[in-house]
Amino acid sequence: MFEIIATIADVAPGEDGDYSAEIDPATLLPWIEAANAAGIYVVIDLQPGRTDFLTQAQRYESLLRRPNVGLALDPEWRLKPNQVHLQQIGSVDATEVNAVGDWLSGLVRSEDLPQKLFLLHQFRLSMLRNESAIVMDRSELATVIQMDGQGSQAAKDETWSAVTAAAPPGTPFGWKNFYRVDDTLLDPADTMAKVPTPVLVSYE
Repeated sequence: MFEIIATIADVAPGEDGDYSAEIDPATLLPWIEAANAAGIYVVIDLQPGRTDFLTQAQRYESLLRRPNVGLALDPEWRLKPNQVHLQQIGSVDATEVNAVGDWLSGLVRSEDLPQKLFLLHQFRLSMLRNESAIVMDRSELATVIQMDGQGSQAAKDETWSAVTAAAPPGTPFGWKNFYRVDDTLLDPADTMAKVPTPVLVSYE
């Protein structure tokens, strides 16, 4: 899996005032085509700032129509109207997540696409508001909460315990290892020894 941050949280508001720098889909297309040729699945990651996730996801519809492209939402960078990046951790409500899930699952059906990966990043409980209301069982989407906390393994384990305990039973979780900012890089055996067992492991 190759994750591309398509919209990047920005300290400046930009011309549209959303504090998010959007990469043109045409710029990303060669990367996606190369990944497809190599048999690699691509995930488009969104950091929307003051706009909403659905608006940004629809900007990349042409890419999401491809069978090897999934979608990730990064609530850390979802701002309220009076917020700016790096002064607080952002969040998103289940209603907005479900709106994206409804749209993306509809795209899968209309284009007769294989099931798409739909990642929700989380390292604080506050990032996914009303989490129990998030629809996790759409057949068109493999919806996974990706625990992407970083730093010491003790802190990451504490975060893992908190976010997995708060989610509805049976919620699929992913784990992220960071090459540079984790104090110790877990080996595959230790990573897969987490409880619950991660259904997805990524590296950054």
